Amino acid sequence: MEYLRVEDLHVNVEGKEILRGVNLVVNEGETLALFGPNGHGKSTLFLAIMGHPSYVVTSGKIYFKGVDITEMTTSERSKLGLFLGMQAPVEVPGVVNSDFLRAAVNARRDKPISTVEFYRKLNAAIEEVKMTFDLATRGLNEGFSGGEKKRNEILQMVLLDPEFIMLDEIDSGLDVDAITIISECIKHEQEKGKTLFVISHYARLFEQIKPTRAVVMINGQVVLEGGPELVEKIDDEGYEFIRKDYGINIDKIEDETPMNQVSIGACAVKENAK
Repeated sequence: MEYLRVEDLHVNVEGKEILRGVNLVVNEGETLALFGPNGHGKSTLFLAIMGHPSYVVTSGKIYFKGVDITEMTTSERSKLGLFLGMQAPVEVPGVVNSDFLRAAVNARRDKPISTVEFYRKLNAAIEEVKMTFDLATRGLNEGFSGGEKKRNEILQMVLLDPEFIMLDEIDSGLDVDAITIISECIKHEQEKGKTLFVISHYARLFEQIKPTRAVVMINGQVVLEGGPELVEKIDDEGYEFIRKDYGINIDKIEDETPMNQVSIGACAVKENAK
């Protein structure tokens, strides 16, 4: 069943058009991998779907379970079951992590969760993500390492139990053991039938979570869709084949690696991901 539909979506950020007519369907229960060179709109797409106010939809529509969510607030979209694990989680001094997590849980409930039930769920989630409990008592992401911030995003995912999960490079900067832990959490969501939309530069993550389908974004548009074999092709060849095989010019991004060198393996440093 169709879960998310993006129709001819155009998005501006600070007056610059980043998405230039994205058309995409994500089906219920699938794990969709999103690829593309850096700077070509992947994160912008996720933030637009989630309703970030700085990402201005100038035309097009976003539908979730048949409902037009284009004009909804981020909070409203979250209550419908959407979740975004951020690429670069921000530090929020003065806000205790556990207080934030409890407020996020309550925002999705008709009746506030009891203290006993919340800490039971929090303890179980911390155990699943293999974090230490002291991180829940500190300021939100304050003083966290990069890996701790990413695990804290996964902790939110586990606690909120969303229907549609977007993960934006949730594994970047992590060592192999941490990637394995996050992969196990993702696989648990897959086993529950959740729908996932994942950006990653790590071949190892996709080897473990086994996406059912893959799409490629170039120049702010979805230009190619395929099965799991597309993941391997990008890892082996980078994105140069898109220019050669499909005649699609790839806009130059400042400091961009040549397209025949950009692959999920190269970005992940394969030697450390085996």
